[in-house]
Amino acid sequence: MGQGGEPRRVHAHDGELSAAVARAQEGDEAAFAVAYRLVQPGLLGYLRGLVGDDAEDVASDAWLEIARDLGRFKGDGAGFRGWTATIARHRALDHLRRQKVRPRPSALENDVLDLPGPHSTHDQALESMSTERALELVGGLPRDQAEAVLLRVVVGLDGPAAARVLGKRPGAVRTAAYRGLKRLAQQLGGAGVTEDGPRTLGESK
Repeated sequence: MGQGGEPRRVHAHDGELSAAVARAQEGDEAAFAVAYRLVQPGLLGYLRGLVGDDAEDVASDAWLEIARDLGRFKGDGAGFRGWTATIARHRALDHLRRQKVRPRPSALENDVLDLPGPHSTHDQALESMSTERALELVGGLPRDQAEAVLLRVVVGLDGPAAARVLGKRPGAVRTAAYRGLKRLAQQLGGAGVTEDGPRTLGESK
């Protein structure tokens, strides 16, 4: 369980979100609106990475389900973000299925390796990025890496929570996030570096 110092992502508003969710579960509509306002931007960013321009429609479907099942949710603010991301992902995959667009299968399942070393530098490279810029760059990643990065950076989940949303082993998600973040950090860092060759996304190491 997070032994290698994988930092638990704590959102500045998690305390406020926990309180709002608890009140919303007691029927307080204004509190539900607060929870929606705190969660929706990250959720929409994640969905944009999955379904593009249809993100608003998919988010609406997800929120209908979230509102309907709110009484069954147990947990804090961080848990609520993970729970809503899981629901949103299911709605997005349903949407893609209806469009007959199949998500690319993950090659990572076959080649999960334990990567050494802290990846704080990659996290830091992304902390300073706007959501728009992140989505633009993430769009060029393989799907498994893109989803892992979106859940970590845009939704703000920690590794185990992101793994639960994706239904994968934490090691596989950690690897995907690491590779995606490393690739993005290289793109960000390479902006001022003389590297005129074709923008290859392959890695030699």
